[in-house]
This record gives sequence, C-alpha cells and structure tokens, in this order.
Amino acid sequence: MITCGKEQIIRILRAIATEIEKNKIYLTELDSAIGDADHGINMNRGFKSVVEKVASVEDKCIGTILKTTGTALVSSVGGASGPLYGTAFLYAGKELTGKEELYPADIKTAFQAALEGIIKRGRAQVGDKTIVDTLSPVVDYLQSNLDNKPKEEILNDMEKAAGKGKDSTKEMIALKGRASFLKERSRGHLDPGAVSCYIMIKAFVSILGDEK
Repeated sequence: MITCGKEQIIRILRAIATEIEKNKIYLTELDSAIGDADHGINMNRGFKSVVEKVASVEDKCIGTILKTTGTALVSSVGGASGPLYGTAFLYAGKELTGKEELYPADIKTAFQAALEGIIKRGRAQVGDKTIVDTLSPVVDYLQSNLDNKPKEEILNDMEKAAGKGKDSTKEMIALKGRASFLKERSRGHLDPGAVSCYIMIKAFVSILGDEK
C-alpha cells in the first residue's frame, strides 16, 4: 500500500526540482530537435519557483501545497509546459483539499485529476506525442487492482509504465504543439514533455521508495 504525507510531498517537489536541473540541458537538446529549444530551461526556472513558493505553505494541507505548485508553474514556465503542468497540479490539488495524508485512493484520484487537467488544457490524447503518453499509462495502472501488491512492486511498475510511455513517443508523429508543424520529421525524437513527465514520476517513486 502506498501512503504519502505532506512532508513527503515537499520532498518529492524538491527532488523533482533537483532532477530537472540535472537534466535541463538534455531536455533542451530534445526540444531543440522538434520544439523551441527551451523546455529544460523553462522547467528548471519553474521548479526553482516551486521550491521557493511552497516553502511558505509547508504547514498547509497537501491540496494547498499542490495548488501553490501549479500556480508557480503557470506564472514562471514559458511555452505550453507551464499551463499544462500548472493545470495538472491545480487539478490534483483541488481534489486533495484538506488532506494531510494520502492513501491509495487519494493517490489514484490525484494522478487521474492531473491527467484530466492536462487533457482538458492541451486537448491531447494518447498517441499525440505529448506528456499524456507518459502519464496516461501510469493512471491506467493505478486504476487496476493493486490491493495485494506490495508498495515496492507498485512503485516499480509505475516507473516502468511511465518509461514505456515516454519511450513510445520516439516513433510517433507529433499532433500537438510546435512539433506538429514538422509532421513526419518529428518521428525519431522523444517528446521533451514526455521525458520531463517521466523525470517527475521517477522522483515520486524514488522518494516514496525510500520510505520504510
């Protein structure tokens, strides 16, 4: 069973910020092939803002922490990524208002809400070569029957689902965003948003995996 307190949420957000900073050049290189060559730079700036902003709400509920994260991303990340990721955190935060501890049902709800927010804002579906291709398989997995699975297996499977989804974008033709203008030439490149989403999920898994 996976549970998650607000202290872990703060640690996850800080871990995401650290991993995004480590990968900012890689993410920007991916984006240079099919986008505006700024995804890593923008995401790094955004999560630095997140770390600063959530410091003032660490004593608040998880919903408030996530909504603060979303607002920080919307206001500091350029391009499409800020509104998309910002909406994801805002939607998840809205569902978790008042929560001090998350249980499996809450975690499922949060991931589902995040996905719904991204789909609503970006109007993307699985196969469009976007963030959705990484996040949707994780949501599908969490909606399956996990009652008898140990935490370690669930976390490992979540990362595998995200990784498989991320990798699947390489051979897709982009149907959304700047990359869609390249049409067939977008094939053969990983989607930068799918990769940054994988980095976030991997950070989530890593932090909760450390909790004994």
